[in-house]
Amino acid sequence: MNFDTPIEKIKFEQFDFFVKRDDMIDEFFSGNKARKLHWFLTNDIKNINKIVSYGSSQSNLLYSLSKLAQNRNWKFDFYVDHIAKQIKLEPKGNYKGALEFKANIIEDINFPKEKYVAKKQELFIQEGGRDKRAQFGIKILSQELKNWIDKNGLKYNQTKIMLPSGTGTTALYLQKYLKDIEVLTCCCVGDENYLLKQFSMLEKDNKTYPTILPRAKKYHFGKLYKEFFEIYNKLLQETKIEFELLYDPIGWITILQYKKENPNTNIIYIHQGGLKGNETMIDRYVRYIKNRKTSFVL
Repeated sequence: MNFDTPIEKIKFEQFDFFVKRDDMIDEFFSGNKARKLHWFLTNDIKNINKIVSYGSSQSNLLYSLSKLAQNRNWKFDFYVDHIAKQIKLEPKGNYKGALEFKANIIEDINFPKEKYVAKKQELFIQEGGRDKRAQFGIKILSQELKNWIDKNGLKYNQTKIMLPSGTGTTALYLQKYLKDIEVLTCCCVGDENYLLKQFSMLEKDNKTYPTILPRAKKYHFGKLYKEFFEIYNKLLQETKIEFELLYDPIGWITILQYKKENPNTNIIYIHQGGLKGNETMIDRYVRYIKNRKTSFVL
């Protein structure tokens, strides 16, 4: 597993960016999930025989936790509110991968989520990997970034780290450890108040919180948007790097606007990994285009 991933310079929309290629860490643990689960991957955890977690049936965390459970010979229960009929009939993406690793995926709209109390020998991990132990791997990521910035002679006050947020765990802990370098993020699940609440569950001191950039418009998480698929394809064409389709489109739309307003700022974008989820997202976009007869190009 390669945690010290390269940082590559790209040109996108005529602007220069740097991309931290955390999609290259590992086939099963990539992007922020690899960072959040680093502690669990490297420590000898005793008296545990089951992982319990919850989230979406196409969650990147579902896939990574299922592999972690298989590696440790643990059971794994993952609770979801709903599994789409099409996915049940024809499993794909993270859902299919988790089933292959023997995950027990349970539909239960009444699962208590944040209020769940782990039973004896259970390891409970919150949705999205929101866990204080996540800072172990994110601290290492912060040091990799700082080392690269120092080596390349970039000034701290002219350099920003950018990544989109679900629970905001990675952005929060990056800012905690990169005290002299500003971390930028944007909301992908819920609004700014939701994200601030997620931060407060891990860190009470709001002085250590990353900067939340405004979005151009309100997006509903998981919904398909023409501009998301367009920027996904444009990134692939111009940079030859594939990004995922849930978080990264909002991240890139947001940071492009910031870059236009701050053209001399160095931006290091953290690749979110999660490309296995694109299997189902691309299928959804193909059906969306076909059914609506939209004109944008695949």
